[in-house]
Amino acid sequence: MAVRGAWPTAALSFGGDYNPEQWPEQVWAEDMTLMAEAGVNLVTVGVFAWCRYEPSDGQFEFGWLDRLLDLLHENGIRVDLGTPTAAVPMWLHRRHPEILPQDEFGHPLAPGGRLGWCPSSPVFRRYALRVVEKLAAHVARHPAVAMWHVSNELGGGNARCHCAVSGDAFRRWVQQRYTSVEAVNEAWGMAFWGNSYSSFAEIVTPGGRTAHNPGHLLDFERFSSDALFDHYRAEKRLLKELTPDLPVTTNFMVGLGPDVVDYARWAPEMDIVANDHYTYGPDPLRHQALAFSGDRMRGISDGGPWMLMEHAAGAASWHSINLAKPPGELLRHGLAHLGRGSNSVMYFQWRASKSGTEQFHSAMLPHAGRDTRIFRAITQLGRHLTRLAEIKDTRVAGVQVALLHDNEAGWALRSGLKPVRELGYADTARAIHRALFDRTVTVDVLPAWADLTGYALVVVPGLFLVSDANANRIARYAEVGGTVLVTWNSGIVDEHNTVRTGGYPGAFRQLIGASSEEFFPLETGRQVGLDNGWRARRWSELVRAHDAEVVASYAGSGLDGVPAVTRRPLAGGGAAWYLSTDLDEGSLDELLGRLLDDTGVTPVTTASPGVEAVRRTAGQRSYLFLINHTDAEGSAAGRGVDLLTAERHDGTVVLPPGTVAVLREE
Repeated sequence: MAVRGAWPTAALSFGGDYNPEQWPEQVWAEDMTLMAEAGVNLVTVGVFAWCRYEPSDGQFEFGWLDRLLDLLHENGIRVDLGTPTAAVPMWLHRRHPEILPQDEFGHPLAPGGRLGWCPSSPVFRRYALRVVEKLAAHVARHPAVAMWHVSNELGGGNARCHCAVSGDAFRRWVQQRYTSVEAVNEAWGMAFWGNSYSSFAEIVTPGGRTAHNPGHLLDFERFSSDALFDHYRAEKRLLKELTPDLPVTTNFMVGLGPDVVDYARWAPEMDIVANDHYTYGPDPLRHQALAFSGDRMRGISDGGPWMLMEHAAGAASWHSINLAKPPGELLRHGLAHLGRGSNSVMYFQWRASKSGTEQFHSAMLPHAGRDTRIFRAITQLGRHLTRLAEIKDTRVAGVQVALLHDNEAGWALRSGLKPVRELGYADTARAIHRALFDRTVTVDVLPAWADLTGYALVVVPGLFLVSDANANRIARYAEVGGTVLVTWNSGIVDEHNTVRTGGYPGAFRQLIGASSEEFFPLETGRQVGLDNGWRARRWSELVRAHDAEVVASYAGSGLDGVPAVTRRPLAGGGAAWYLSTDLDEGSLDELLGRLLDDTGVTPVTTASPGVEAVRRTAGQRSYLFLINHTDAEGSAAGRGVDLLTAERHDGTVVLPPGTVAVLREE
């Protein structure tokens, strides 16, 4: 996806959310001095400033914003200007309490948080577009403003509204999607429990304590995403009318998934695809979770570039224990996002807040001020980004493996009762991604409908829901020479969350040449063996191989001799593999090693355990990112000049514990 409109900064973007309205204006001058010291060139302004712009109904005040924009422009700092619609003024809540979203029991959220509005509310939409129009018209030609940032983390608090307005909007959405109530009954299987509808008026949002129909639940997830997307598009249309040359985006929250809204389907309407990403401190593999997110962002932006809009300089604020980042991790995380295709390193936020819900969230400038470990690391990172300026027009290159991911599949998996209630949609995807990450094999995490041309290996990891069109696209890829690995819990239901009968994995039975007639989930902690020495957990199946080779069978369990891993050679030279169980780490690594050998997929480079490697290129220029995520010395094969240190490497790059090198390769 090409960036529509100019990138907001001439160099790589560095900065974060800036909330000067929370501070006396005399603090602003100090901010400018310290931002210059750190190398900040882009800040996000005004995300929570609605009540400052419009302190009372219809009374607008932009004087403070004018002074701020002028100051930032004088100091060479560009502005990502937020529309303030995430932060509803208290006077609007008082006048129109009906705009508050309601939970599944019909209880309205209390005013005082963020995103305190129903996405379907015409009342809120009217007030929101009024303030956006006033703001955009006021700043239309200000030279500091480089891009627009619509609202904030849409869906992060108001994604599933059950108020009467949402109920009416949901009924209209269902009627538009299905046309007739008979089609709804068929799609959702409402004959079960005798719950068929006789009119659209009987359809409600799936709230309360009822065990709702899986198709109903899935469509409510889709509707909720569409309602928020419609709000984004309404703001974007207005911004484009008033400031046609400025790119418009909103900040996603892409992680492992499923996400709160369907970002992959939103991405084509972003001028720049942007993401907020926060690691979970207790996760020992948080650097790999970061890589998974970056690979997803690249997958939904057609290769990039994309923007890291927010992440944390240190501890977050919403976990039970908010762990500080150990020395070096701030730098590693920032450069790891760059390695995965971002052209920015941005934080929430610039200056740590004294008050408010997130008063103990880390910031680029901590409560303790300039003479702190975090601010010294921020200034070091700023210097590094200056040295890395030449990578801005490059893209992540040499990707030979695609891994398919779809939020709708994750929503379907959690909608309704399943054989195992606690399965995480992305568990298998992350395990496979981790094994490839450890082998320094770069992966594109793509939407299920993506073009697969050019990939040597496509992985379908627990894609619980798949449409006929997407299943056929995967099959065609394999039939013309590609290799596909389909894992357990894939292709089970169609786009209505209806089970595909005839054997699992329904959508892929013909492709893999095998089928399963029954699931055999395993108790927590139990493992089963395979006859080639591999070990598995959580899941097994009663599989029959019809037109496929048996690579490994179950052994030492009630399924002795039953195929566990199969491979079907295809006429075009490709192959379709089926993995019917959840292999442990070592066994999964062996399976993927064989797949990489069979398909000729090569790693980015050879590296010691714990060293991440990814490459960005443009034309004849090539840059190798090497990140040592361990507490021990590491190494990797590489030849070139390290842009961070100017040191030349002629074959082996030695990486002290926790350090990074970025080589301009020869």
